[in-house]
Amino acid sequence: MSLAHQLAERVTAMHYADLSPAAVNACKVAVLDTIGVALAGASEEAVRLVEETLDTGGGGPCLLLGSARRAGALDCALVNGVAAHALDFDNTAKSLGGHVSAVLVPALLAAGEAYGATGRDLILAHAAGYEVGAAIGRCVNPEHSEKGWHPTATIGVFAVTAGCARLLKLSAEQTETALALATSLAAGTKANFGTMTKPLHAGQCARGGLFAALLARKGYTAESDAFEHKQGYFKLFSAGRYDARRAFEGWGREIVTPGASYKLYPCCYSTHSAVEATLNLVRRHGPFEPRAIAGIVSRTHERALAHTDRPDPDSPLAAKFSVQYCVARAALEGKVVLEHFDDAACREPVVRDLLKRVRAVPYTGPLFAEDDPFDAEVTITLTDGRTFTEKVDRPLGRTSDNPIAEEHLRAKFENCAGRVLAPAAASVAYRALLRLEAYATIRELTALLEPVATATGAAGKQDSRVA
Repeated sequence: MSLAHQLAERVTAMHYADLSPAAVNACKVAVLDTIGVALAGASEEAVRLVEETLDTGGGGPCLLLGSARRAGALDCALVNGVAAHALDFDNTAKSLGGHVSAVLVPALLAAGEAYGATGRDLILAHAAGYEVGAAIGRCVNPEHSEKGWHPTATIGVFAVTAGCARLLKLSAEQTETALALATSLAAGTKANFGTMTKPLHAGQCARGGLFAALLARKGYTAESDAFEHKQGYFKLFSAGRYDARRAFEGWGREIVTPGASYKLYPCCYSTHSAVEATLNLVRRHGPFEPRAIAGIVSRTHERALAHTDRPDPDSPLAAKFSVQYCVARAALEGKVVLEHFDDAACREPVVRDLLKRVRAVPYTGPLFAEDDPFDAEVTITLTDGRTFTEKVDRPLGRTSDNPIAEEHLRAKFENCAGRVLAPAAASVAYRALLRLEAYATIRELTALLEPVATATGAAGKQDSRVA
């Protein structure tokens, strides 16, 4: 029995009533956080260029986030997927090894608007997709990621395919075909980290997973053993270093434990432990005058340094993948925020000068979790000879037992959504997303996300499901 067949049977057997309250809440938080960062990312140049190239002016049933414009489902999945990942502020998933909701949510919103779905359908679909992404990730990681594949797209496409298949109520046979078909749509290399192409991976993944489900729905064909085939996904994407037996370890529990990882800082997650260690030093021993800092040494796992050791980032996108830049910002400002990743901020003389004195080296101490090496240690040395060192085992929000406080997630959402919506409308949207299961149609929900609605008062109206 092929892996695609086994996954399809499990996906089609999932029902909303079987989800635990913790799983439902985890999915709602994931949807909320992703929509917030997508609204903030919608104005980025990477998003604008994709939309212009697609020429989405023909209209359609689905909302292009950050606007009142609508387009077809596949185009919206692509554009909104780029927006959700453009700021690198979206959540990640441990077993998948990349960003999961940034690829799932745009595709599910588009499918839900175009083909009809309820809030409960979306929650169930997100849970199904999350588990399938985790299942494939367990089979191939960390080797898959270490080879240079971008798991957000190369594993995430199966999460999206499964989520869309469940939302569209595909049969087990159709879902099996869609998953097998998706092996031919997996793409994305880490070589393009720090450029516009990285968020494009997420957009293409969202589109590809939805496309696979829609094709299977129409009767398209694919080889059922496309994962295990001698020229299939496992052999090609992990050079034979995989273990398909691990697929169903912890099935159905991953969405809750360890759960998704959420970000407090809009930069690569591999920098977050070092950022937190630096912020702790500032809180305890700072503030530090830039000229008083003789040097900073950031120590993170070599797996993280493979894509974050960028001593001289030449663009805002590259700065998000520079542990040196992120640590320098934390030391200078006592915070790391969206505004630190625009052109002007990246060129500021004070940060460029400090970057020359920041070194990134591998962390070689004991690991908090061998299978999840996010330990970091930062040492700041001052010109007067004083030295301060701080160790962080893992970033806040890494797992469900180390969560970001609800008030911080709300502040993040309202700050991000507030770049598009009026403050009152952002608050209404936040409360609406926390009651996602109450919505009979996805269109009712996306109407609250249209910025033009604030001018007519629609977004400011109190929805009875939001009270």
